[in-house]
Amino acid sequence: MLSALIIEAKGGNVKNTIKVQCNGHLLDGILRIPDDVKEIVLFAHGSGSSRFSPRNNFVADILYENHLASLLIDLLSQQEDEVYQTRFDIDLLTERLIAVIRWLQEQPETKNLKIGLFGASTGAAAALQAAALMKDEICAVVSRGGRPDLAMEKLPLVTAPTLLIVGGNDFGVIELNQSAYKRLRGTKKIEIIAGATHLFEEAGCLEEVAKLSTAWFQKHA
Repeated sequence: MLSALIIEAKGGNVKNTIKVQCNGHLLDGILRIPDDVKEIVLFAHGSGSSRFSPRNNFVADILYENHLASLLIDLLSQQEDEVYQTRFDIDLLTERLIAVIRWLQEQPETKNLKIGLFGASTGAAAALQAAALMKDEICAVVSRGGRPDLAMEKLPLVTAPTLLIVGGNDFGVIELNQSAYKRLRGTKKIEIIAGATHLFEEAGCLEEVAKLSTAWFQKHA
């Protein structure tokens, strides 16, 4: 059973705090829906991160400015996220991500919106597995500093246009993304941002992530 409750809203860039019930677990999220919207981007965070991630919130703000809705949601509870094995349980993350997608497809405000997925770290693997399972129900996928290699077996089944963004100084992860890129069969692109490390904290790098992501989602909406 899925349900949600909007418990907070702020003017301007409206941020609605929601709770989605999924198989006995309450998943906390932040929903932004601008005017004239046609697409919503669902964020799947990486291990140790949350809906409060300053990097993902920065990207969500740029999406909002470009009339793209977003939902940043915690697929694990705080207690679950403290367990290393659970953080890397890609099947569990995928199951919950799909449940949230189904919830979006049922809500009056979002049911007519196309759905894109934005994944970071382990969240990218879950996003790609969900896209492989849901086929044309997902319009596009973006991975930021992701671990798509953790979904390697499912990558040939992904039909949604997929953009892999990697930092040029994120050694090791670059190679993992390049290997995953070769497994993708549909529309795909890999962008390596020069000078960026895993968290894209260097000057201008996160802005480039937001720019590339926005353009990808708009192109494939």
